[in-house]
Amino acid sequence: MLDNEQNEKELEETAFEDEVCEAEEEQPAQEEETVEETSETAEDEKAKAPKKKERELKWTKKAKAKEEAEEKIREANDKYARLFAEFDNFRKRSEKEKTQRYDFGAKDMIERILPVLDNFERGLQGISEEQKQDSFVQGMEMIYKQLVKALEDAGVKPIEAVGKEFNPDFHNAVMHVEDEEAGDNMIVEEFQKGYMYKDQVVRYSMVKVAN
Repeated sequence: MLDNEQNEKELEETAFEDEVCEAEEEQPAQEEETVEETSETAEDEKAKAPKKKERELKWTKKAKAKEEAEEKIREANDKYARLFAEFDNFRKRSEKEKTQRYDFGAKDMIERILPVLDNFERGLQGISEEQKQDSFVQGMEMIYKQLVKALEDAGVKPIEAVGKEFNPDFHNAVMHVEDEEAGDNMIVEEFQKGYMYKDQVVRYSMVKVAN
């Protein structure tokens, strides 16, 4: 019986030793697998590195191309804005010059017409009440009114004088008179009508001024 127990004990020790040996054999194998896996991972990363660098290079090129395109768009917009501003200034300047030329020509024509208007007024002032019933005189009055209306529509208007204070911007004093009732520097008589074309004096009023 003792021999049996000793044999069983020897068998157990032998089995234990076998397990230890197997464990020792498995551990280097696992270490080798870990080393192999690490090596494979490093190789994969090394293989992927050029592709990653290539993607980064492509992204950089795209970003740079986008930035260049945006810069070109900004330059084009600035150039367009400058051209538009220059054209707008040219248009305004041309319109102003055109208006000035037109006003200058109109003013010159008005200066030529005013003496004709003066003669109409002098002639009509010398007509008696009986002559006013004559058809010829009535026709002349109609023509005079049409001429005045046409000048008014063109922007011509007479300068107010009698009863107004003398203003050298609109009046030309050709005579002075002592008149306490009229007041100092007041216009008491008009010898020739003055006219304005828009905001310009075409002809100054010739007046008598009280001192």
